[in-house]
Amino acid sequence: MNVGKSVAIEERELLPARELLKALASYRQPDRLRSIFELIVTIVPFFVLWIGAWMALSVSYWLTMAISLAAGGFLVRFFLIQHDCGHGAFFLSKKTNDWVGRILGVVTLTPYDIWRRSHAIHHATSGNLDERGVGDIDTLTIREYRALSPMRQLLYRLYRSPPVLLLIGPAFQFLLRNRLPQMFNSDKRSYWISAMGTNLSIAIAAAIIAYFTGLGAFLAVHLPITIVAASIGVWMFYVQHQFEDTFWEGEGKWQMYEAALKGSSHYDLPAPFRWMTANIGVHHVHHLASRIPYYRLHDVMRDFPELVDIRRLTFIQSLSCLKLRLWDEDNRKLVSFAQARTVVT
Repeated sequence: MNVGKSVAIEERELLPARELLKALASYRQPDRLRSIFELIVTIVPFFVLWIGAWMALSVSYWLTMAISLAAGGFLVRFFLIQHDCGHGAFFLSKKTNDWVGRILGVVTLTPYDIWRRSHAIHHATSGNLDERGVGDIDTLTIREYRALSPMRQLLYRLYRSPPVLLLIGPAFQFLLRNRLPQMFNSDKRSYWISAMGTNLSIAIAAAIIAYFTGLGAFLAVHLPITIVAASIGVWMFYVQHQFEDTFWEGEGKWQMYEAALKGSSHYDLPAPFRWMTANIGVHHVHHLASRIPYYRLHDVMRDFPELVDIRRLTFIQSLSCLKLRLWDEDNRKLVSFAQARTVVT
């Protein structure tokens, strides 16, 4: 990724991160009617597509799979609305945000209160080499990788391989790992309530739908939708932080606002995909000012055009990020395993 133009723009035009954060404060106000509209235009198409996929079973399972792909896109939107609720950005009322987020968590298979906590930690520590491990994708430095045993190196290679990262891992995370509050102190009551309450609600909803459609048909429709959405979501999260010129620093040099702008990409997708992914590609702005509703991020990019080329990635450019595996502390960039072999540490 060539960010020479981006760096030049940063140095010439961009406000210091703290001043930019203040300038963005006016965009934080959610619009209740717009938020309700965003819910409607996500809920209605999703359920229409779900029913369409179920009805298509009598015609062709390939047709069901094609419809499931589209439905998976709307499930991603469900998750991103839940995401904005977790940041307190979708409605003015914290209570409304939390209950909408919890209800959506049943559809996205994500216990809302647990996820909200882990995601808050991700925002508070993103790009901090000494605070890795919660709400992010495991990333080792070249030195750390070389210090591992051959077996541990193999496991890391498998973990960072595209089939595991983008298919097996997402399915495991949403279908199985989310069922228990294992990321935090397991004796904290609120985390167990969040996980078990979500599990019970999922079971009840699934039982009701399966009663009317048949268990086999329910699984044939909903599992592909879930796996498609999980893979899309993890890919988006991956490319938002795992690019060549991302930002990592040790605790002593790490700055939250600098990490937000330099450690998060602007994933510049075509308009239909920006809509489907709720502008989450404007990730550098989101990390800097997470209380801005996703439907106002377009206004930010319009009013602050100097932000457009900051850590900008197109879809074609993003594909090269798949080969990046290790952080090169000396050259301050993510590198592939092949590139890492040439680095002297």
